[in-house]
Amino acid sequence: MSFRKVVRQSKFRHVFGQPVKTEQCYDDIRVSRVTWDSTFCAVNPSFVAIIVEASGGGAFLVLPLHKTGRIDKSYPTVCGHTGPVLDIDWCPHNDYVIASGSEDCTVMVWQIPENGLSQPLTEPVVVLEGHSKRVGIVTWHPTARNVLLSAGCDNVVLIWNVGTAEELYRLEGLHPDLIYSVSWSRDGARFCTACKDKSVRVIDPRRGTVVAEKERAHEGARPMRAIFLADGKIFTTGFSRMSERQLALWDLENLEEPMGLQELDSSNGALLPFYDPDTNVVYVCGKGDSSIRYFEITEEPPYIHFLNTFTSKEPQRGMGWMPKRGLDVSKCEIARFYKLHERKCEPIIMTVPRKSDLFQDDLYPDTAGPEAAMEAEEWVAGQTAGPVLVSLRQAYVPSKQRDLKVSRRTLLHESAPPAATAAAGPTTPPPAAPAPARLSAPPALGTGPSAPTGGGRLEEVLQEVAALRALVAEQGQRIARLEEQLSRLENGHV
Repeated sequence: MSFRKVVRQSKFRHVFGQPVKTEQCYDDIRVSRVTWDSTFCAVNPSFVAIIVEASGGGAFLVLPLHKTGRIDKSYPTVCGHTGPVLDIDWCPHNDYVIASGSEDCTVMVWQIPENGLSQPLTEPVVVLEGHSKRVGIVTWHPTARNVLLSAGCDNVVLIWNVGTAEELYRLEGLHPDLIYSVSWSRDGARFCTACKDKSVRVIDPRRGTVVAEKERAHEGARPMRAIFLADGKIFTTGFSRMSERQLALWDLENLEEPMGLQELDSSNGALLPFYDPDTNVVYVCGKGDSSIRYFEITEEPPYIHFLNTFTSKEPQRGMGWMPKRGLDVSKCEIARFYKLHERKCEPIIMTVPRKSDLFQDDLYPDTAGPEAAMEAEEWVAGQTAGPVLVSLRQAYVPSKQRDLKVSRRTLLHESAPPAATAAAGPTTPPPAAPAPARLSAPPALGTGPSAPTGGGRLEEVLQEVAALRALVAEQGQRIARLEEQLSRLENGHV
């Protein structure tokens, strides 16, 4: 009888990572040296933001994705904080809005100009003050517009309505020690935290209560992390009592024992997990490591399946993660990381090898788009909704997005009457940029601002097509003449 090893079938078994060419990296960046287990990098389909060294305060760079190569030392930064910046996070519903938390105990929200920074940005759209110690975590609500969570070294979690600059919920007394990480559930009804007291807690912020708690999720004293998965389970990284790095999967219905537990190695860098809810793949990056491990989470034991490891020579200081709608679907790219070295940022592309050039439905199910499922007031009133999904089939082109405006009394809607905007005038902070920053797709042929409507537009398109045809015909004649001259020369006729 022959015992043949059965290989588990998975479309992600052969995923491979590949760094981009040197000229496509972002060079000469002085990455922050602050001692904090943050990613130091945040990415969206328009910009990459990197926390950098700054004298006399805190700053971070915001670079358009296409601005690769050497970054000049005089390149403008976002520099309104008076202490080092510890964490940054792009708004999922507006690609031009970013939040930052700092050692100066404040949270600031910034509006980035559409074409990036041309001068230092010192005036935030709004400053959120409520923490008594440094703010180490900022994370946006996944489905409600303008809802932002911040956690500080005062062991307090604050939830803000950025649109009205008001504190919605103040969660004190739930954490006896430093909060290492915070992760929202997919619908934003709850969030989970990892704390220095070795406990993982699931919290309902609108009730202000701990829904579930697992004490000593990892026995080690080093920092751990916890993230919500799409099906409501929790994935944690931490250390064993013998300081070995661990991964664990927990079911909220039964927190006595983990569903799966794996030990990796005995390195001492904190493990940063990045989760893709569309493919159920978790990527684990260790600070100071030179590798990215990835695992598939499934319904069958052992639940956490190791896929592969991407290895490079240089250790990583931090890591950025591109949302799904910013990937190149034509190349079967399922993840893109922005690895921070000491002096540069290097994109790393994760690809599933496929022979077909067609759109791969199984790799790209509908994913979370930039539209908010509800307003902040609706969420506060008790509503819960999953993310608004979009298809990536047509290399998804996002719709226009409005500026972030702050009214101290009410959230401004697109349909708000002019009087409401005027009433909010005295309390609205100065704009973050001289030009309005909106996310918009490039205009289609003949659809610019001055394009005529109806028949005029059709006439213009027809004229353009006719001109192109004439140009092609002319070039064809020129090619024929050149070929004739070439044949004469080859035959010895001058």
